[in-house]
Amino acid sequence: MLKVGLTGGVACGKTTVAKMFADLGAHVAFADDIARDFMQPGHKVYERIVETFGRDVLNEDDTINRARLADAAFPTGRIAELNAIVHPPVIDAEEQWMRSVFQKDPKAIAMIEAALMLESGSWRQFDRMITVTCNFDQKVERFSHRHELPLDAARVEVERRMRAQASDEEKVRISQFVIDNSGTLEKTREQVSRIWPTLKTLSMQMAFSR
Repeated sequence: MLKVGLTGGVACGKTTVAKMFADLGAHVAFADDIARDFMQPGHKVYERIVETFGRDVLNEDDTINRARLADAAFPTGRIAELNAIVHPPVIDAEEQWMRSVFQKDPKAIAMIEAALMLESGSWRQFDRMITVTCNFDQKVERFSHRHELPLDAARVEVERRMRAQASDEEKVRISQFVIDNSGTLEKTREQVSRIWPTLKTLSMQMAFSR
């Protein structure tokens, strides 16, 4: 079994790369999806967020408006408070998910995609780390397209989020593999395909050594 963490900066293409690994046979979970589930009404994480940031971050139906929550956390320097609420239960859920994968297949490769692995310290739970990178202008363009924002507004938001995150260089330093996603999708897929056999070999070795 092999635990792999996949990280990278805002709008660098982590999800795209994770899906490429899934196509090759990796079991992939997305930290953001787990966090989104925990932010639904009825969960303790939801209750703590509302207690901490107030009802101004809610929609009319009492669900959390993630854009408003980001506005409450990022520019006011309260991102650490938000992370302290969300990260621990998400990391626990990731561990439980990986254990369930390995119980079914001891030779599996379980991959978690998350932006804040370095910031949360969760990168230490993985056997191998992969960082996805691209240049700043590409991040802005991709963020603009994803959120349907003008480029100027996207630039401001990307810069704001980058200030609250570790740099790409810091993420690269704790990684064994780096994928440059600044080119075509085909070039990115080629890099994924080159890394995959190494991960497969490691997963087999670890399955027989544990």
